[in-house]
Amino acid sequence: MSARSKATFGQVASGARDEALYLILRVLRLPLDSPGSVMRRRLPAAQSAAVGEALRRRFVDREPAAYITGEAWLGGLRFHVDERVLIPRSYFVEVLEGQVDPWIGDPARVTRAADVCTGSGCLAVLLARHFKGAMVDATDLIAGALEVAAANVRLHRLSGRVRLLEGDLLLPAGAARYDVILSNPPYEPSARVDRLPLEFRREPRVALDGGSDGLQTIRRLVRQAAARLRPRGILMIEVGGCREAFEREFAHLEPHWFHTQDGSDCVCLIQVERLARRHGRARS
Repeated sequence: MSARSKATFGQVASGARDEALYLILRVLRLPLDSPGSVMRRRLPAAQSAAVGEALRRRFVDREPAAYITGEAWLGGLRFHVDERVLIPRSYFVEVLEGQVDPWIGDPARVTRAADVCTGSGCLAVLLARHFKGAMVDATDLIAGALEVAAANVRLHRLSGRVRLLEGDLLLPAGAARYDVILSNPPYEPSARVDRLPLEFRREPRVALDGGSDGLQTIRRLVRQAAARLRPRGILMIEVGGCREAFEREFAHLEPHWFHTQDGSDCVCLIQVERLARRHGRARS
């Protein structure tokens, strides 16, 4: 948090200087890797006013930088964003890159995958790019979020492989079954969402609020996934700060926790054999 402005970071950059630099470069339509010398040039009045307005919105009004610029980056890829979706940030960008394939065996055998609670569609895009032979279903409860996701699917030229479905978790996919189901669901306990900094409370609450203990959506997803995974399939869920609560409730599923650079290790994998044994073929 910035002591002077009370701004909080973590949605786009980790500190005030980097976020201010990002905003300046985007407002001036300069590459993000522009040399430092570009910052010492004198700006015309119109550009100076535009930069000042962007900085005011961010550091006075505390509007998230991604909503100001209409974009966010994840895994080196650019995505469209606005107030209808959570700003892309996920540990899956680390996990998919080097830790999932050993559980799959041959990645080429993944022909169908799902991204549940897709929001902006960023993880559906990452799934499709990682499993290059897979068709991906991306589901979300909110029509507005799916409009943003559609723009991102088009941006990354994946309209032929990513299908967007409106509805609750896996239900809109009907009887479809998958090799991989991935989700970054709402997992913050409701009381914690109430206390989040203003920038984070500007994001859609439905994408953050996981109920009284943070596991409300996750419980239903685990039940549904038991019937929606193919033999040797896997379910992967990002649970954030709810790891301890998840482990207490779902230890019998023997989740594997992936390592993340910051040590939070809050993305788990559950094999279909354990889900099917414990949950049968529940659908709701």
